[in-house]
Amino acid sequence: MNRETGVALDLVEHITQSITDILTTRIGTRVMRREYGSLLPELVDQPFNDFTRLQAYAATVMALMRWDPRISLSRVQLLGATLAGQATLDLEGSIVDTNEPLSLSVPLRLGGSA
Repeated sequence: MNRETGVALDLVEHITQSITDILTTRIGTRVMRREYGSLLPELVDQPFNDFTRLQAYAATVMALMRWDPRISLSRVQLLGATLAGQATLDLEGSIVDTNEPLSLSVPLRLGGSA
């Protein structure tokens, strides 16, 4: 179910929504599930260099391996990070149950909202 409209989602749309939620949730902010989320929001104020990009890739893979077992990732790429904390995360992999290829472009809005 779409968390904004209540409309039913297909599998790929639901996976996209789940990935966005996992990656943009700061660890420790969910009341009954303190470990849920990723370290990606912690990297917002870091300099955007190769080291931070590598940390972002690791944070993405670790969080998705733990919190969304429906997918298997083969490639992660962070694109277009701006000073406003907006970026696009390109993910490639497959859906575990069907072995169907999966290619997603997930917009990330981290930090304060404009």
